[in-house]
Amino acid sequence: MTNTVTAANARRAIYDDDHEDFRDSFRRFLAKEIVPHFEEWERDGIVPREFYALAGANGFLGMQAPEEYGGAGVGDDFRFNAIITEETCAAGLGGFALGIGLHNDVCLPYFLDYCNEEQKQRWLPGIVSGELITAIAMTEPGTGSDLAGIRTKAIKQNDGSYLMDGAKTFITNGINADLIVTAAKTDPTERHRGLSIFVIERDTPGFERGRNLEKVGMHSQDTAELFFDSARVPAENLLRSEGDGFKCLVSNLAQERLSIALTGVAVAEAALAATVTYVGERCAFGQPIAANQVVRHMLADCRAEIDCAQAFVDQCTRELGERTLTPERAASAKLICTELQGRVTDRCVQLHGGYGYMTEYAVGRMYADARVSRIYGGANEIMKEIISKGMGVG
Repeated sequence: MTNTVTAANARRAIYDDDHEDFRDSFRRFLAKEIVPHFEEWERDGIVPREFYALAGANGFLGMQAPEEYGGAGVGDDFRFNAIITEETCAAGLGGFALGIGLHNDVCLPYFLDYCNEEQKQRWLPGIVSGELITAIAMTEPGTGSDLAGIRTKAIKQNDGSYLMDGAKTFITNGINADLIVTAAKTDPTERHRGLSIFVIERDTPGFERGRNLEKVGMHSQDTAELFFDSARVPAENLLRSEGDGFKCLVSNLAQERLSIALTGVAVAEAALAATVTYVGERCAFGQPIAANQVVRHMLADCRAEIDCAQAFVDQCTRELGERTLTPERAASAKLICTELQGRVTDRCVQLHGGYGYMTEYAVGRMYADARVSRIYGGANEIMKEIISKGMGVG
């Protein structure tokens, strides 16, 4: 499987020698520190906190953070993030891939772009080291992709602090998280303009976590409900100013959706690699399954579709680094690659036969993990709305 992925990467001009050295280092880290424990984490439903610290100690967290906060200072170069996604997916580490991707790709930009200097000094070193695990809390019971419909309230008090009341659900890293980027209404009479962003810390009075939710897939990824019952949030935990929340959330969605797209095509690549190996070894009716033309053609369809999606995602990755990636392009990438992820993993399970439905085979887990990718980060139906509006339709 790894050899096939590496061969595909060799044909791509997006990476230079520094990136490939980083890939080799991260691949060795996964093989030594993560892969031996992953089955246990899948059973336990959570990745132990110390493995984030281990990733941070090896330089695999917060690469974009400036060196004065402990980061690698790679600036807008998202290709290092892409490599982490590709290698975790190639190793079949779905739950760990989601958690580290959320920390690096989705949460870190809020701390880099919207924190003042005091907040950066307070939080960034721990984010980079893995001592502080991050999450983002937007989704609420009854409120999915409609950010303006958020009902959690944060009302300013006479002493300048805020009292937050409400609930969030489906929060990735929700059990492990120390810092939770949380959207709340500071002016409940407004929709978009009433939304603000706060960082909720682990020990915030009035903040509680619910249970670790049981999911169809992504079993090793902790996903929780969060509750705020007059949770007292210090004024210094507000990001930017009141009312800036919607602007902040929307400006970061392009990178989040590209991250999901990268995962989609990387999982498809890994599933295809595993299946090519399987059909070459598995025999039926006296010959390898790969001897059947229908099998070869199914695999050829997967190969062609993955290559096209990969080329588009690589271009979007370049555009993100150049700060020219538009919301419409990111939505297209998310739509195309997550639909591809679903199709390819489904075909690969079919070609594995009954074994593909067993969790001991990587494609079975990939298939179960894949389904949520068409929902989170904005449901794919919302992606179509974004794309069509960008075309001037409707």
